[in-house]
Formats: sequence, structure tokens, C-alpha cells
Amino acid sequence: MAGTRIPQQPSKAQRRVLAPLALAQFICSFAGSNMNVMINDISKDLDTTVQGVQIAITIFLLVMAALMIPGGKLTDRYGRKRCLLAGLVIYGIGALLSATAPGLGVLILGNSILEGIGTALLIPPVYILTTLLFTDMTSRARAFGVIMALGGIGAAAGPLIGGLITSTLSWRAAFVFQALVIAVIIALSRHIEDPLPPDPTRPFDTAGAVLSAVGLILVVMGILAADNNVWLMIGLLALGALVLVWFFRSVRARERAGKEPLLSISLFRNRTSNLGLITQNVQWLLLMGTSFTVAAYLQVVRGYDAIQTGVVFTAATLGLLVSSLAAERLAKRRPQRTLIMTGFVATIAGIVILVATAGSSTNPWALTPGLLLIGLGLGVMLTPSVNVVQSSFPEEQQGGISGLSRSVSNLGSSLGTAVAGTILVAGLTTGAYAAAMITLAVIGLAGFTAAALLPRTRNVGG
Repeated sequence: MAGTRIPQQPSKAQRRVLAPLALAQFICSFAGSNMNVMINDISKDLDTTVQGVQIAITIFLLVMAALMIPGGKLTDRYGRKRCLLAGLVIYGIGALLSATAPGLGVLILGNSILEGIGTALLIPPVYILTTLLFTDMTSRARAFGVIMALGGIGAAAGPLIGGLITSTLSWRAAFVFQALVIAVIIALSRHIEDPLPPDPTRPFDTAGAVLSAVGLILVVMGILAADNNVWLMIGLLALGALVLVWFFRSVRARERAGKEPLLSISLFRNRTSNLGLITQNVQWLLLMGTSFTVAAYLQVVRGYDAIQTGVVFTAATLGLLVSSLAAERLAKRRPQRTLIMTGFVATIAGIVILVATAGSSTNPWALTPGLLLIGLGLGVMLTPSVNVVQSSFPEEQQGGISGLSRSVSNLGSSLGTAVAGTILVAGLTTGAYAAAMITLAVIGLAGFTAAALLPRTRNVGG
């Protein structure tokens, strides 16, 4: 509601609210990357292929991206806390189902579908509640910093934690771990109070939700088809693009008719926000693409087990942790544009080092400098990119932009796994690994360009 200010909460109360919100982002990001070190274990246990596991990972990320915007809109109708709890319960059921999966089909149902739906329901409330409960820019930036840090650490530490659990117990225990964390979040969420009442009469654009989801699914499935059938890839990409055009035309028609669409076109009229969204998309594409490609290469080409692969990834986790903890301090000294550009430079440099060291040394520790740089680079720019987008809109549009922002980021995650994974699976050799990483570096240059076009101000949009 325009002009309405939520009373400032005591710092202790804010911390109690922030804990479950940040943990929710952590576990969802963890779920997107921890399976990367279980590729061999899952494929052998379920009698499937590396490509089958890649498809399961990609579908999970795609379901998140496709349903994130509808999930954000549902919070207005049913309430932010109610959607958060519903998402947590669905996610927990999916994790338990995955833990007992007898085959790839059940794993996809539990992990890719149910956990994906649960994530799409619970993540928008995380960002909307943070925006509403942390009303001043300083506390809001700090809160987003904590949430993005835990999200990045969840993605980067996923391989290590997943590797430890898989090696000592079983890959199935990793899903039990997720279910336990979900139970903790549900218990902590009792302290959360929804600052705005739900509006059951709020309309929901069902046709728009279907069109946007189908369009995104066709686009990513087209990318997955690249290593099997080029013409199928072109057909799926073209069809996906047509469906997305149809979606935007339907949105415009609803707005002209005075009806509320799934996604307002006005959200795309802010140049600063659009550039920020591009940087978010590329950042998560680089993070998840690198995670999948390096993990698959280490296990399939070099024959490392899950724990060895996870240990190698510790460098990226440490780098991301260090730079994330320094994010608030850096934001006070440097413009957000500078931080995002610096992050891309460090990340691209890390990818180049990874490619060089993989071809010149068989020592697993030779990969750590590159992974460390990638972690440092991503940690520096994740929070500023969120701040750029969120601060570009007034409070009454925070719900819509939060859903769009999370959808764009998760689409980047799904595209990262699809693009890099498809190149790698096409030929699991050092050459294919290098081609996948070089592709990621080129995409990283596009993200750097978008960051360079951001306004040269300290508080972009704010």
C-alpha cells in the first residue's frame, strides 16, 4: 500500500524473522547444486545415465523459474506467511519422496517437481517479507545481504555438504538432511507476522501463468536438445519464443482492459532494473553452470568420488563467504555498479584459470585458485544486483518485482545447468569441459557489459 510504513522492529525481533527467511534461501540454493556431486552415485543406484541426472537437476531449476512469478502473485491473494509455510511443506514432502525414490521417475517427481513447486511458493514471500519488514534502506540492504550470502553459500557449499553426506551415508541421506532443515525453518517461522492482510478477492491471471511457464519450459528444453537433434532444438526454441510473445501480448491486453495481469509491463520500463535483472540472470547462470560442469568433469573424467569433488569446491564456498560478509562494508565505499563489474571480472578470470589448470595439471588442488576467484567474484556482486533491482521500484510494486527478480535468477540457474551441461554431456572429455567453461566465460562478458551500462551513482534507483 502506497504511503504505508511498517513500524520499525527491534533488532532482536528482526533477527528472529531473518533467520528462517535466510535459511529458506539457503536450502533452496543448496538443493540446486548438491546433486552435482551425486551424479555417479545416483545414476548407478537408479540404473540411469549422467544425462538423466542432468535432466532431473535442470527440471528442478526450470520449475522454480517457471512458477516463481505466479508464486509471487499468489502471496497477495493468500498471504505471504501462508504461502511460505505451504511451500515449505510441499518442499519437505518432495525431499522425503526423493530420499526413498526407487527410480529416476520418482526422483524427478520428488526433487524436480515437488521441491521445485515448493521453492516457487516459498521464495517470493522471503523477498517480499524482507522488503516489508525491513523498512529503512540500511536494514533492508543488510537483510538482503544475509539472505543472498546464505543463498550463494548454499549453492557453493552444496557440493561439499552433499559430498560429505553421500560419502559417509548415502545420496538419499542428503534429501533427509533437506527435510530436517525444512522442519527447522517451519519451527522458526512461527515468529513471522505478515504485515499486510491477504486479499482473497485479488484476481489471478491463470492464462498468463500457463503461457509464461510453457514458454520458459520450451526454451530450456530446446537447449537440452542441442546435443541430440539440432532441428528439434531450433523448433523448441522458436516455439518457446512464440509462446512468450503470446504471453506478453496477453499481459498488454489485460492491462488495456483494466484487469490485473500476472506481470505488469511497467516492470520492464525501468532501464536500471532491466540491466540489474540481466546481471542477476548471468550471475546465477555462471554459479550453477560452473558447479555442474566442474563436478561432472571431476567425477566422470577424473573419477573422483563425491567427497573429493566436494572438498575441491570448498575454495569457491570460502571465497563466496568472505566476499559476502564484506558486501555491506563494500557497498558503503563503492558504487553498486563498480562492485558488480568487479565481480564479473574476478569470476571470468577464475573461469579462465580453471580451463588452463585443468589441461595442465592432474592435481585436484590446482583447480582451487580458479574456484576461489569465482567465489569471491560472485559474492561481491550478488547483493548489489538485488539492491539495484529492488530499489528501482516503490513499495507498492515490490511484490511484482520480487517474483520477477527471483524468476530471472532461477532461470539463469536452469540455463547454466542446461547450457554448460549439454556441451559437457555431448562429449565427456577435457575438450568438452573447456568448451563448456569458455561458453560460460563469454556469457559472463555479456553480464559485465550490462553492469557497465548501469548508472554511475552510488545508490542506483534509490
